[in-house]
Amino acid sequence: MFIDSHAHIYAEQFEQDLDQVIARSQEAGIAEIFMPNIDHTSIDRMMEVEEKYPNCVSMMGLHPCSVNKNFQKELYVVEEWLQKRTFAAIGEIGTDLYWDTQFKEQQIEAFMIQANWAIDKELPIVIHCRESIDLTIELVEKLQPSKLSGVFHCFTGSVEQAERIIKLGFKLGIGGVATFKNGNLTPVLQAIDLNHFLLETDSPYLAPVPYRGKRNEPSYIPLIAQKVAECKKISLTQVAEQTTINSQLLFNKKKAYF
Repeated sequence: MFIDSHAHIYAEQFEQDLDQVIARSQEAGIAEIFMPNIDHTSIDRMMEVEEKYPNCVSMMGLHPCSVNKNFQKELYVVEEWLQKRTFAAIGEIGTDLYWDTQFKEQQIEAFMIQANWAIDKELPIVIHCRESIDLTIELVEKLQPSKLSGVFHCFTGSVEQAERIIKLGFKLGIGGVATFKNGNLTPVLQAIDLNHFLLETDSPYLAPVPYRGKRNEPSYIPLIAQKVAECKKISLTQVAEQTTINSQLLFNKKKAYF
């Protein structure tokens, strides 16, 4: 069994065939799918998916690409939901300097506010850090020592950056980029202990080879796991078992799959 620790399966790309997508994920051995929120526009659909499919689990947070000059209004919505019910994590939160840096300071402020909520509620955080990994590591370092835990989703950094993240008590989210020829993740997969990895698709984005460029979906997790197994020279079963345990420990889920 596998866990997809990060998938936006409530996205419009799945509106026409989500039943089939979920069925394929179950056939592929995906026991749970964790869904990170984007902003107020994604919440209703995410909740509908969670209600319909028991193995789909919601998170709550404000994505950095949805942070603008009025981000406080979005954070009010997140805070209200965190007071209403329990979520698996606060996410997806973080920084993104890929498109522009106009709202960099607002992204940092939104991240720190939500990270502190996570500390207060003893919830893990799911971090987005596109073109901003060193900045985001430094932000987490400022919050330590604390009980803060989480995962750097879609990790594409170096071994040195991975080691800094692990030192903070965080996991590394390994997705389809690991299968790309230019993904440059082989050194990380070889050097870092399996205990520190979560598997993810980031569906509908970043589909692994041989589906690169097409819509991603949770049933492709075994392709990512196979790449990890090849790099570490271990069995696919070992990757499945340990990464599932890693996800369960991070998200405080106690289901027994093995």
